[in-house]
Amino acid sequence: MFTFGMAGSGQEFDPLILLILAIIFDTYLGDMNFLFRFVKHPIVLIGDAITFFDEKLNREKRSEAARAIRGAITVLIMVLATGIIGAGIAWLSLHHQMGWIIELILITVLLAGRSLYDHVKDVAKALDIGLEPGREAVSHVVGRDVTQLDEHGVARAAIETLAENLCDGVIAPIFWYLLFGFPGLLIYKTVNTMDSMIGYKNTKYRAFGMTAARLDDALNFIPARLTGLFLVLGALFTPTANPAKAFRAMMRDSGKHKSMNAGWPEAAMAGALNIALAGPRRYVNTVVDDPWMGDGSAKVTVKDIERGLYMYTVANLINVAWIGAIAVIRFDLS
Repeated sequence: MFTFGMAGSGQEFDPLILLILAIIFDTYLGDMNFLFRFVKHPIVLIGDAITFFDEKLNREKRSEAARAIRGAITVLIMVLATGIIGAGIAWLSLHHQMGWIIELILITVLLAGRSLYDHVKDVAKALDIGLEPGREAVSHVVGRDVTQLDEHGVARAAIETLAENLCDGVIAPIFWYLLFGFPGLLIYKTVNTMDSMIGYKNTKYRAFGMTAARLDDALNFIPARLTGLFLVLGALFTPTANPAKAFRAMMRDSGKHKSMNAGWPEAAMAGALNIALAGPRRYVNTVVDDPWMGDGSAKVTVKDIERGLYMYTVANLINVAWIGAIAVIRFDLS
């Protein structure tokens, strides 16, 4: 049990309550961009640091081995730095009367539940107007070449992003906070940001970003499977969704995805909604010829996006219920 307020004050609280409050605030406030008009968002600061190391250490004239070593050093420095910063914020939260407010705000802005929902909802709204607005909206949430997407491709891309980023943006950060507090959450978001910036298998980043990509895979291993499970459970409470098909598709098709983790939530979503996801996809410089996940139709529509958003919301509620149950158990044992 942690002390809430000044050390020795006798006031106690469970940090899980702080986490639940952050989830509630994220649900209602989203990105809270109004806080970052004059200061940079924490993820932007992390991104700036990654860019600095990329520009200084990842030079074409160096060998693959040299770039791989420098990439590993970059990961080590970033993880140590953010771990120390996270530990300092956690200490402040426990030892200063108002320190918990800083941690609460930072947890809130580092979660992406509402932001992800809003972006995917915007895709549904835009696609309902027409293909070009849909392509424009989905270009903000995917890295593939949207000019090649038809309306079904836009809808599939939106649902795939919704499922995969439920893990990256919500379930995984919460999982690591539950295990290691704010330092765990901040380190996870740092590694995930490094993977999104330098974790590519192209010529520039294949060696330099290898450590970041491997570490991101490791940190998402359990959360991705939890996310798939939450989506299967969410299908129980989603009209027209099928939890049995969700579970079957997750267990059968998750390994078909090029990512060792992303296939779990995406396959669960495909099975639950009786649609097909993944398949051949065109990115800016390459084509990924993946097999399909799910037994349903690849002709996904706006209605399917809306069904996916419903199931996404239910899965988030199940996650909160799980956190609440842990908090109650800890309270009873204290």
